[in-house]
Amino acid sequence: MFIKIAIKNICAYRKRSIITVALTAFSTALLIFSSALMTGSHNKMLANAVEVYPGYLQITQKDFRDVPSYDNLIFDVKAMHRKLSSIPGIAAIGARFETFVLFAAENKTVGGMLAGIEPKNENRLSRLAQSLKEGSYLSDGDAAQVYLGVGLAKKLQVKVGDTLAFVGTGADYSFSADILYVKGIFQTGSFDFDNSTAFVNKAYFDDAMAAENYATQIIVLPQNPSKSDALAEQINQQLGTEYQALGWRKSMDGLVEAMELDSVFGYISLAIIFLVIFFVIMIYTLLNIMGRSREIGMMRALGTTPGQVFIMLWMECLILGMLSVFIGGLFGGGLTAYFHFHPIQLSGYEEQFKQYGLMAAALPTVFRPIMIARDILIILTLSLFAAIYPIFKVNRYRPLEAIHHV
Repeated sequence: MFIKIAIKNICAYRKRSIITVALTAFSTALLIFSSALMTGSHNKMLANAVEVYPGYLQITQKDFRDVPSYDNLIFDVKAMHRKLSSIPGIAAIGARFETFVLFAAENKTVGGMLAGIEPKNENRLSRLAQSLKEGSYLSDGDAAQVYLGVGLAKKLQVKVGDTLAFVGTGADYSFSADILYVKGIFQTGSFDFDNSTAFVNKAYFDDAMAAENYATQIIVLPQNPSKSDALAEQINQQLGTEYQALGWRKSMDGLVEAMELDSVFGYISLAIIFLVIFFVIMIYTLLNIMGRSREIGMMRALGTTPGQVFIMLWMECLILGMLSVFIGGLFGGGLTAYFHFHPIQLSGYEEQFKQYGLMAAALPTVFRPIMIARDILIILTLSLFAAIYPIFKVNRYRPLEAIHHV
């Protein structure tokens, strides 16, 4: 009976009902899109920071992070590979040797990082190959060919097919120098990385830098990246105290802390949105219900109890709320799905995005039905709670007071 009366009242006050539905639906869509955008931008920052180059799990000599010198290298890469191959849960393994050198091309001289990588293995560990902009990626048989960042190429004023020289210190502290041919140029979107980094085949690097079977780090790709920390603990148990395996949450603790702080501010912003939505819905509901005080007063005078009035008005709010969040959920979910596959491009804002590590100033959303259902439930709950005060307020009037209330 109360449902029929509620539906009849909703239809009788059609204009108010439409405005209520529109207001709540807009709030639902706004919340869904805001939370999806915040989560998507965070996930993109993490994916860029981890997958572009650093990797989900790094193994180094125990003192290398504190003292990154040639005295704290991994001095037997082959033995390390054999040990790691017996550990379950590992999808790929690759050795790297990173050092800083001086690059020179004609009249340009720039300092930067030169890294020896295993091209085939590296293709699974990072996005270097997918970040190709010009030329081609490295192969395992390359010698004296370099794959460098677009920013570094611009500084040196070199293109694919040009030559450049490097001067550095070998792993045995000897003088090392050679001429490299530019095979490819990459652009990851991580500006500092693109401006200072170059890669060569590790087999060539080992000969040029006296680093045969040495590595500064070994990168491991877990079969389940979300379990990087658990796999790191397992590896540490197998390798003993000479080496240290760290998942990305610990190896990139500065980024993790920054993301957690950013998340706190993001949730504070969402909480403010919740509060604004709550009071907007409550105020509009109050105006609607108080505008019907004469009708409610007549019902009370005819014998309708305050409890029955409460149930009737509550059913109206429930029906309008469910209709509103359904419409808002469809609209907000549709926007979220669209911008999940077509990220928002903020062209012209690359400089502002450098500090956040975002690639090409693109902001994607995350499309997760569970998140959409959560936000729908939040708005529905807010709209129902927002109706409690207006209903109790109008129920406090005696029938005659309600009838004559303006």
